[in-house]
Amino acid sequence: MIEGVNRITPASPDWVRPLGTTGLTVSAVCAGGAILAGMPALFGYDVTRAEAGAVIDRVLDGPLRWIDTSNGYGDGESELRIGQTIAARGGLPDGFLVATKVDPKGRDYSGARVRASVAESKERLGLDQLPLVYLHDPEPHDFDSMRDAVDTLMRLRDEGEIGHVGLAGGKVRELARYLDLGGFEVLLVHNRWTLVDHSAEALIEKALASDIAVINAAIYGGGILANPTGSAKYGYRDAPAATLEAVAAMDKACQEYGIDLATAALQHSVNDPRITGTVIGFSKPGRVDQLVASLETEIPEDLLDRLAELMPDRRYWLEGDK
Repeated sequence: MIEGVNRITPASPDWVRPLGTTGLTVSAVCAGGAILAGMPALFGYDVTRAEAGAVIDRVLDGPLRWIDTSNGYGDGESELRIGQTIAARGGLPDGFLVATKVDPKGRDYSGARVRASVAESKERLGLDQLPLVYLHDPEPHDFDSMRDAVDTLMRLRDEGEIGHVGLAGGKVRELARYLDLGGFEVLLVHNRWTLVDHSAEALIEKALASDIAVINAAIYGGGILANPTGSAKYGYRDAPAATLEAVAAMDKACQEYGIDLATAALQHSVNDPRITGTVIGFSKPGRVDQLVASLETEIPEDLLDRLAELMPDRRYWLEGDK
C-alpha cells in the first residue's frame, strides 16, 4: 500500500499527466476496450455493438483522455466499435488518445504479421496514425523467435507509421527480458499490481529506472475485487483459498466503513505515484460516473493500513516466487 500520497480525481491538477518520455499526455485513468468487444466467454456477459457505442460516446465526452484496445480483442471487434463511434462523431476530441496493440494471427507473430496487425488496426479505427502501439502478450511465444516482431515494431516507429512503442503483458519474468532489449517507452502489466497481488513490484521498479511509463491493468483481478461474492477466480484462474479469504476479509473491512472493495482496489492503483495510468473497463455508460464517485471517496488511513495487513502472503500471488 502506498501511503502519504494525494488522492487523484478528475479535478486534481495532475489528473492529466505526461506519459513517460513519449511527449504524449494522458489521464490517470484509461478506458479499457477489451470488454467493449463483447466477449462473454471471457467476461461472463455480452456487450452489444449499441451498448459499446454508448459507452465509447460517454468516455469521449467525459474526463478520461484515452482508451486502450487491441487488434486481438474480439478478433478486432473492439477496434471496429471504437472506430465506428469515432467516425459517427466526426473524429476524436482534441487531445484524446487511442492506444492499441499488435497481436499474432494464430501462432504467427512474425515481423510481417506485426505490420499487418498495425494496418488492420488503422483500418478498423479509421486513424491514419497510431500514437501508441504495444507488443501484446509475447510471453507464450519463444523469446528468440520474437526478435523480428520487436524489431519490426521499432522500425514502424522509425518510419512514422506509429508514434510510440509499448510492451503489454502479464508474466513479469518474461516482460523483464523484453524490457532488456531496449526501445520500449511504456509498460502495461495486468493482474499483478492489485490489493491482493504485488508480483509486479520489481518489474515496475525496473521500468521506472529506464524512464518507462507504467500502466496498470486488470486491477480487479478479472472481477473478484469488483464483485467479491460473484467470482472465485483471480487472474482468469481459480484463486487460492488464501486469496479468497483475503478478498472476503478486505470486503468486510471496507463494508465497516461504508466503502466498497472496488473503490479501494481502484484507489490502490490510481493513487500510486509510480503508476501513470490505470486501465478500467466499462460495460455501461453510467459506470464512468461511478468511477468518478469512487475516485472522490475518501478512504481512512486506518482502513488502508488494514487492507495492507490483509494482503495474502506472496506465495499466493500469481508470481510471488519471482
